[in-house]
Amino acid sequence: MNCEKHEQDAIKSVLDKLIRNWENEVVEFKQAGQNYSTDKIGEYFSALTNEANLRGQEKAWLVFGVNNKSRSVVGSDYRQDPERLQSTKMQISENTEPSITFRNVHIFMHPEGRVVLFEIPSAPCGLPIAWKGHYYARAGESLTSLGLDKQDEIRQQTLTTDWSAKLVPNATVEALDERALQKARKSYAKKYSNRFPADEVLRWSLTTFLDRARLTYDGSLTRAALLLLGKPESAYLLSPHPAQLTWKLVGVERAYEHFGPPFLLNTSALYRKIRNIQLRILPENQLLAVEVSKYDQRIALEALHNCIAHQDYTRNGRIVVTEMPDRLIFENEGFFFEGSPEDYVSGEKTPRRYRNPVLAQAMTELNMIDTLGYGIHAIHVGQARRYLPMPDYDLTNPNAVKMTVYGGVVDPAYSRLLIQKTDLPLDEILALDRVQKHLPLSDDMVRRLRRDGLIEGRKPNLYVSASVAKVTAGKAEYIRTRAQDDDYYCKLVTDYLKKFGQANRKEIDRLLIDKLSDALNDDQRSQKISNLLTRLRRHGTIVNKGSRKTSSWELAKKVAE
Repeated sequence: MNCEKHEQDAIKSVLDKLIRNWENEVVEFKQAGQNYSTDKIGEYFSALTNEANLRGQEKAWLVFGVNNKSRSVVGSDYRQDPERLQSTKMQISENTEPSITFRNVHIFMHPEGRVVLFEIPSAPCGLPIAWKGHYYARAGESLTSLGLDKQDEIRQQTLTTDWSAKLVPNATVEALDERALQKARKSYAKKYSNRFPADEVLRWSLTTFLDRARLTYDGSLTRAALLLLGKPESAYLLSPHPAQLTWKLVGVERAYEHFGPPFLLNTSALYRKIRNIQLRILPENQLLAVEVSKYDQRIALEALHNCIAHQDYTRNGRIVVTEMPDRLIFENEGFFFEGSPEDYVSGEKTPRRYRNPVLAQAMTELNMIDTLGYGIHAIHVGQARRYLPMPDYDLTNPNAVKMTVYGGVVDPAYSRLLIQKTDLPLDEILALDRVQKHLPLSDDMVRRLRRDGLIEGRKPNLYVSASVAKVTAGKAEYIRTRAQDDDYYCKLVTDYLKKFGQANRKEIDRLLIDKLSDALNDDQRSQKISNLLTRLRRHGTIVNKGSRKTSSWELAKKVAE
């Protein structure tokens, strides 16, 4: 309660300050009713984020519930359902280019009515933000187009510092790979299918396409263009900076292979070198294993594309993907550019700066990076959905970033818990991952996990609860969800046949169905019974005197005697 009051006090302070200073190029007030146009919000988002960048501000604000004429709070009923209000963030993310969204959406219950404060991050250095293809700005209190002079002012912020933005002398379109260009057009058309018909994108001139994909500047090729679309033999144009990805296999078998441009094609070629088998994870008290691929292609490519986007190419190193028996290690040159990996896990943070803004934006345009700032979040969520450990980051080398993606189970209890508890919030999954890896955990999180029955033991010797059934709470429910040994169920079947001579499948189902664990669903119970009957048949204990469709089970002659 105190935490909630503190948060409301902080929001009130922000609101009071904004009203006191009133509107400028980075603040906009609207009364805004329930059906206020999302398109109009997107236009203001583009304008305010661009203006914040140009004025060196960290953020801008769009405020609903304040009358623009009387300068007083009147309240707003815009999207009063919390989930629908939060969905505005996704709508903004889907239609901004490059894709960013609100840093946060705050609700303040003012005595005069409900106020909604949209916190808008400044456009990243070198990257003006468009809404549905159009760039917006402010002229006093009015909404207007972002002129070419202002667009150039933002883009030129990185021309002197962004390695990927540098123009390549004497490089022509002849240096670009035709297959990569075809794929680039298709990827661009797919990303913007809501704006351009695919055949229209394919008809654009090469000059028009490269400009819209942010790969040229004043008609000249950037280094980013050569990295992503260049012919292998054009890599010398980037010398002395090596444009190279390396796959390295270690373990009983050893191998390696280097990949140069075009990275748009060769990241997939590198992924195909990785040995990807199916993993079988056996849930608690079940006979059927859950199968997942050792590595998910989207996760592996997201990690590799992040390395490409954030590599410090001035250090003259290569990006290395090391395949070990149970994990992949991705390494790129350069320190973690802004913040720390933990800042991005929740998906809330959008970085203000990028090491290679032009390269990052081009990769976004070509659908290599879904959304700027969300890659780490996507990798964590993807691993959780596959019941595997969270990735690890090693930043001990100040000039490199190393990320490990697991392709195997560390603690079976952790994976079984994720299989059964599919609704766990991401922060609890991250905490359980730390428990299985014997990493320290805050006292508050320990209390929370222990309260929910997710961990056992005492600090520092904590471990993920071995019995998934205990997670569901009380003792009575634990007994209902706990499965008996298979021998117990088999004895029930043989005792029934000894007494009644024979039984069909429906009779056996009635015998066992209410004795199986409540943790199993109907399909799992049916399969469990089938597995038990198969086990008894294979052991020569029972025989089917009927057919597969109409079974008639009896004890085998030697058992009956």
